[in-house]
Amino acid sequence: MVRSVRIVGAGLIGTSIGLALAAKNIAVEMIDVDSRSQALARDLTGSTSVSDPELIILATPLRALSQVINEQYALNPNSTFMDVSSVKVEPLEKVKASKLPLRQFVGSHPMAGREVGGAESARGDLFLSRSWIITPDSQTGPEALAKVKWLIQLLGATCVELDAPSHDAAVARVSHLPQITATLLAGSLHGVAPEWLDLAGAGLRDTTRIAASDENLWKEIISSNSRELKDLLTTLHQELGVMIGSIDDQEKIADFMRKGRDGRNLIPGKHGGKAREYTYLPIVIDDKPGQLGAIFNECAAMSVNVEDLAIEHSPGQLNALITLALSADDAVKLSAHLSSIGWNVHPVRK
Repeated sequence: MVRSVRIVGAGLIGTSIGLALAAKNIAVEMIDVDSRSQALARDLTGSTSVSDPELIILATPLRALSQVINEQYALNPNSTFMDVSSVKVEPLEKVKASKLPLRQFVGSHPMAGREVGGAESARGDLFLSRSWIITPDSQTGPEALAKVKWLIQLLGATCVELDAPSHDAAVARVSHLPQITATLLAGSLHGVAPEWLDLAGAGLRDTTRIAASDENLWKEIISSNSRELKDLLTTLHQELGVMIGSIDDQEKIADFMRKGRDGRNLIPGKHGGKAREYTYLPIVIDDKPGQLGAIFNECAAMSVNVEDLAIEHSPGQLNALITLALSADDAVKLSAHLSSIGWNVHPVRK
């Protein structure tokens, strides 16, 4: 167990960790070179002065990491150190070049975030049910590793262990490439007539959501992981070329679309588990307060777990269609129950 933590860097991740730890009654000290960010993070977390922190979390930009490591190690030579950077090879190299012994350091990367950054966007539940990767070196000490694993478990995340190069290869595929493609798509909207953009639906909004991310954060991430990303971008460029060459061939287009659909089906389901085939339960509800809450009360009474929810409702419409995603058994059970007490339930569908 760790009783005192110093977090260096009052951005989204650092402050979210601070909020989560403060809620668990762990003494937390937030520090940042930006006095405004530091003040906000301290107020949010109830930051206290920690003179001899057991654990120091490095949540700074990569460019500041070397300086912060040496400064904090000089002040706290007995502390355990961990970082939360989005890449892992470069931070490890910086630690090896510093005075900090590798036995006291654990590289880590919480697979959580938001497209808006800063302490003002922090959430204490940001890490719940998310993967948190650790990349211990062969010289990492067992005591340091135990403290970091304890922290990850305390914050409700699932610890996943990888070596640093494997981590960078993995996140290039599942995080960094999606960020680049979303940004490219959103960038193509410049010059589009405003009345055309008024037609945009959920598809465009969903695929460009992460394009709202902070460019100063991502320029460091992409640059640091450029070796992994170059091959992925080259392959994507080639596949775009194939699509351009096939644009008049419906069968090739169908193959292209099927490949994408099948690829998406490979993505695990909620909490990183195996992807599930949900059953969908449509319910027409009146447009008045309390309807959703009443349905969820019935779900709780029947011990039914709702995995997802969609709502379709037009302005001025007197009712709305909600569709609940559930397991097949739960869908049948809930459908029968709601129908029996008067809800306007429609047949379940796959």
